[in-house]
Parts: sequence; structure tokens; C-alpha cells
Amino acid sequence: MVLLGVGLLTGVTTVLFGFGGGFVAVPVVVWANAALGADAMRVATATSALVMLVNAAFATAVTPRHVLAALRSSGTLLLLLAVGAAAGALATRHAPAGQAHWGFVVYVALTIVDLLLRPGFLRPGRPGGKVAKSREVARPLPAVLGAPIGAVAAFLGVGGSVMTVPALRRAGHPMRVATALANPLTLAIALPATALSLHGTDTVAAHAHPHLVGLVDLRAAGALLAGALPVIAVLRRRPPRIPDRAYAWAYLALLGVVELAMLLAG
Repeated sequence: MVLLGVGLLTGVTTVLFGFGGGFVAVPVVVWANAALGADAMRVATATSALVMLVNAAFATAVTPRHVLAALRSSGTLLLLLAVGAAAGALATRHAPAGQAHWGFVVYVALTIVDLLLRPGFLRPGRPGGKVAKSREVARPLPAVLGAPIGAVAAFLGVGGSVMTVPALRRAGHPMRVATALANPLTLAIALPATALSLHGTDTVAAHAHPHLVGLVDLRAAGALLAGALPVIAVLRRRPPRIPDRAYAWAYLALLGVVELAMLLAG
């Protein structure tokens, strides 16, 4: 029931913030698999990749075509996101068990500080300190960012949106567009990460239980998706109207909640 409730939350965050279930799901899957000890983080990261894959695919499918048109020339970016994600997922299988957990905590903390202190997210602006008068013309996300974003997202299980939403926002997109575009970008990251995770690794062999396929906890993933998918369908049809600045603050507040959850789970 806890996982189902968190699934409802991931449905909301997928639509409103572009979080396909990644760092929202990781803390609760770590908790649900506490019996796996140090391997719980690996299972949580792999399970969140599957949840992100399905949520992001569904959210992308029901996103208006004119919004997705902003990624029309981003083929190289999507390819590099996938390549980076594959490398990050492989690194997770061989890294010390606690590294991903504390890397997750540190990365989200640095992201919160960056969003608070650096102009462009809460205080949209242009170089030289001039506030942009219009956010209609947005720059494309540089393709060179694809590999590092994909690698960090897959390794830590944070989901690409933790990096892509701030980057898209600073590129000139309003929050409602930046969060919508985060879903297809997350899809490019989650696909190779999920494929590798389903093949599993010997690190959890001693703790294996019948709900694990590779490193993915199918029971947890199923409960999370059962809660998320109906919410995505409803909110994509009737998205709430949130002022852009309040939207940005809500994104930041959610990062803070997840940071606290991960600290408590550690």
C-alpha cells in the first residue's frame, strides 16, 4: 500500500515536474528492500529505471505534439543520453554498494544549492543580469551534455529530469514546457539502464528473492506503476495551471523532500 501511494505521487511528479519516478521512487524502494542490506540501493536504482521507462513513455505519448516539436533536432542529444545511461548502469553494477546512495544524496544537495544561488531557475535572467522579457524563444539543449547527464542519472538513479529540467529552464523554456520535455529525455536514459538492469548481477545472488528479475524488484515496480499511470492519464488531460515562479519553487521543494527521505533511508 505504501508503494501504491508513492506510485500516485510519481504519477503527479511525472506530469508536473518531469520526474518519471526516479529519485521519488528510490528512497521508498530502498526502504522496501531493506532486507537486502547494502544491495538495496542497487535494486532501488534498477527498479526506478523500469518505473521511469514506463512512466516517461506513457507521459511522452500523451504530450501534445507541438510541445515535443522543441526536440525535433535533438537526435544526437537523445543518442548520447542513451550511451551515457548505458555506461552509468554498467558502473552501478561494479561500484561499492554505498557509493550510489551517498552520491545520490550529495548530487541532489548540490542541485538544490545551485538552483537557489545561481540565476536562471528561480530568477530567470540573461547574461549580464538582465531579466528576460520573454521566454518564447528558447535555446536547444547542447548535445554535448547528453553523455554526462545520462551517465550520472543512470548511476545514481536520480532520473534525467533532475538535470534536464534546470538546463531546459535556463535555456529559456517555461516550467510547464521544461517538465514536459524532460519525459522523452528521461525515456532515452531509462531504456538502456533498464535493459542492463534486467540482466542482473551476482552481487545480490545471496539475497535473491522471488520478486527480483535481475536487479529489478517487479513487485515494487508493479505497485508504483499501478498508482502512477492513471494519474498521468488524468493530469495530462487536465493539467493544473500553476504560475511559473511558483512552479519553480515547488520543483525545488520536492528536491528538498527527497533529499531528506534519502538521508533518513541511509
